[in-house]
Amino acid sequence: MRTSRWSLLALTACLATAVVVSQAQPPAAGAASAAPAPGASAAAPITVAQAIAGQNGASATVRGYVVGQPTATSTVVRSGFPSDYALALADAAAETNTARMVYVQITTSFRSAYGLKTNPSLLGAQLDVTGSLSAYFSHAGLTSTTAFARVGAPPTSTTGPTTTVPTTTTAPPTSTGPTDDYYRAALGKTGPQLKAALNQIIRVGTKLNYDQVWDALKVTDQDPNNANNVVLLYSGRSQSKSSNGGGANDWNREHVWAKSHGDFGTATGPGTDVHHLRPEDVSVNSNRGNKDFDLGGSPAAEAPGNFTDADSWEPRDTVKGDVARMILYMDVRYEGGDGYVDLDVNNSVNNGTQPYHGKLSTLLAWNTQDPPDAFEKRRNQVIYDSFQHNRNPFIDHPEWVAAIWG
Repeated sequence: MRTSRWSLLALTACLATAVVVSQAQPPAAGAASAAPAPGASAAAPITVAQAIAGQNGASATVRGYVVGQPTATSTVVRSGFPSDYALALADAAAETNTARMVYVQITTSFRSAYGLKTNPSLLGAQLDVTGSLSAYFSHAGLTSTTAFARVGAPPTSTTGPTTTVPTTTTAPPTSTGPTDDYYRAALGKTGPQLKAALNQIIRVGTKLNYDQVWDALKVTDQDPNNANNVVLLYSGRSQSKSSNGGGANDWNREHVWAKSHGDFGTATGPGTDVHHLRPEDVSVNSNRGNKDFDLGGSPAAEAPGNFTDADSWEPRDTVKGDVARMILYMDVRYEGGDGYVDLDVNNSVNNGTQPYHGKLSTLLAWNTQDPPDAFEKRRNQVIYDSFQHNRNPFIDHPEWVAAIWG
């Protein structure tokens, strides 16, 4: 077994909404420290200290200096930013005490302009940010952010080039499908609470039978360059939709969460959930068998870029994240509370018929290494729109992987 080549980065994300950016002036010296009442909009920016003291769910505009990116309740990094999903504000640009910081969710519309991975020179910049005074990372936070504005240039003590972020940015109308409202009950949660909330959301949907899976896969995995073909998961080959079956060169229905791991077979539910069923060459499917996922040993026959040994399978690099997010979806979706087997990821291989799948540490690294691409996002949307009417949350929010398992 080869040692892991990748490391996990902790990250998180949030909900996008649209609103005009606030242009109000900062409060005068000596202004009252009370936060606005719940439901009220802030008339002027408040300080970070006021925001920390007023975590009551009210809408407010907070003015502060960007002092890093939160990656855990008491951890803020100032370099090597892992994502564009969050930043920390403080009343002083040199602040290092997380107790004097407010953690800010960066909603989708603002990530390209205010995310620290893309814009590391924002460190030290002063911003006005509008959102809800609600906990984030189990820490004083500003969530569901609706407006960001650059107040001024970074302080002279801050190193790095001057940022080219525009002075103000206003969110465009949201048009990214149902995810804004779909995950509302999960927003602001982490760990077991986030997992439980996601389970309640994604368990609602339509269940297919095993024959219906054939037709679903011909749509969900359609080759974007050839509407007559599907793309096979491990081998990456584009193959005619009509060549499905049991022959040596046909494609069939691969259970990414091996159906023997929990012994659910092809029963309606986990055995027919298209979120983890993918088209694959019959021979490659057989070669993978029910092996757990890890860094394998020798090249896999008929599947370039895949590796395997006695107890594990390593998929090609461009679908490593896809595999991880499918396995983690199955863990969250099938918690055993609705008549199905309780599935869980673990950090083992050779899980056999136990309802476990591994290797968790490798899957977490793959989720970071290979973020969702256009094919995977389209597939998630098609399943939601046309077949099961539920979503894989880790495609929409891959940062939630770390929020639950990190």
